Amino acid sequence: MSQDKPQPTALNARTQSRVLEISFDDGKTFSIPFELMRVYSPSAEVKGHGPGQETLQTGKRDVGLIGIEPVGNYAVKPLFSDEHSSGIFTWDYLYWLGDNQAQLWQDYLQRLQAAGYPDETGRDAPMQAKASACGHSH
Repeated sequence: MSQDKPQPTALNARTQSRVLEISFDDGKTFSIPFELMRVYSPSAEVKGHGPGQETLQTGKRDVGLIGIEPVGNYAVKPLFSDEHSSGIFTWDYLYWLGDNQAQLWQDYLQRLQAAGYPDETGRDAPMQAKASACGHSH
């Protein structure tokens, strides 16, 4: 079933540099910043329950990991320092994050700017509670 998909061979959370180092059996190794993992968490809190329901994450520049739990043989669940812990990161998703992180950073920074944060200020701005996160008038 997943024999042709890369499988992890090593996983290390580097708390000082705030990156997750992950190596795969195809020879690729990635250092994925905790911030990137947090803003692209596969959780419903971040992704929503469908297209257009995503919540732009702000203020995550200094997010850390306080733990990481295995989920079966296919994923891990990071416990972030901002108390976010509902994202399950499959090996495929971590590989995709690592392989595409340059483009994902650009996309994230562009979304912050489009939301009115100049330069990289959105990386430090606190999350704002919105009455209507779905974008509809209520």
